[in-house]
Amino acid sequence: MNRKKWMLAVAVGLVVCGPSAHAQATGAYPTRPVRFVVPYPPGGTTDIVARGIAAKLTERFGNQVVIDNRGGASTIIGAEAVSKAAPDGYTLLLATSTTLSINPQVFPKLPYAVRDFAPITSATYVPFVIATHPSVPASSIVELVALAKAKPGSLKYSTPGSASSNHLAGALLETMAGVKLLHVPYKGSGPATTAALGGEVQIVITGIATVMPHGKSGKLRILAIGSDKRHPNFPEIPATGEASLKGYEAGTWFGVVTRAGSPRPVIEKLNQEIVAALGTPEMKERFTAIGFDVFTSTPEEFARFIKNDMTRAAKVIQTAGIKSGE
Repeated sequence: MNRKKWMLAVAVGLVVCGPSAHAQATGAYPTRPVRFVVPYPPGGTTDIVARGIAAKLTERFGNQVVIDNRGGASTIIGAEAVSKAAPDGYTLLLATSTTLSINPQVFPKLPYAVRDFAPITSATYVPFVIATHPSVPASSIVELVALAKAKPGSLKYSTPGSASSNHLAGALLETMAGVKLLHVPYKGSGPATTAALGGEVQIVITGIATVMPHGKSGKLRILAIGSDKRHPNFPEIPATGEASLKGYEAGTWFGVVTRAGSPRPVIEKLNQEIVAALGTPEMKERFTAIGFDVFTSTPEEFARFIKNDMTRAAKVIQTAGIKSGE
């Protein structure tokens, strides 16, 4: 075959193969199960969000979206696994503010970077509540602060991990209230809540969904929600802003990312399907009922959101003096 015929054959091949490859990347995806990594153990707030999204995606895809819980090390274990996955969109990560806004600023030898991930969409936000074991002699956040001032360093609070957004919330509470608490990190919201239930710690700072059943049963006492205003779905829970803690905002966001370098058509399809899933009345009602605010975005909007949140987190980290391993 001479050069002219060879070039023509290549050109024809590109025309024939191009659309087919594009169709495979968009219309056919996924052709096999998708792994959805949750960087926390089962049973916590993060797990609730991931399993809700995974169930809906499985329905919409007609292909299984499998939850892979990889808890520990302030979400680093799970995030690292996704950062090293194949860039094909078949490995997703339920990222949190801990994963992308905080960890890169407090761990000097982090095994992943924000650039290792391709943002797909933001998903939900959940405000934190401050809850105590019933044995703690405090029925309000005001009384808890007074108790902490009377016994500096004697009250322990649990979080899903060192340098987590929950840890920042606890450290910020110490700074704003002028108290000294003892931080005890666990490997997820579930274990952190279990520690409070068992009396291993006196206080837990976590999402509403994780502690609400225990609050209703009386096994934990929910003192306040980390916000200037009460949550519309839980008006019975006082806001920290009512207790001379104006400006104390404590919560975490969740979003979905995949390995950087994944095909753009796949990212766009994932964005479309996840946004559609979270936008269904069923999902909105499900999340709203347990205190989550659903907020979705384009990949570009989510990237900007992460950047801005890193700036916000940096201020809290500096003010509270948060360091890795504390």
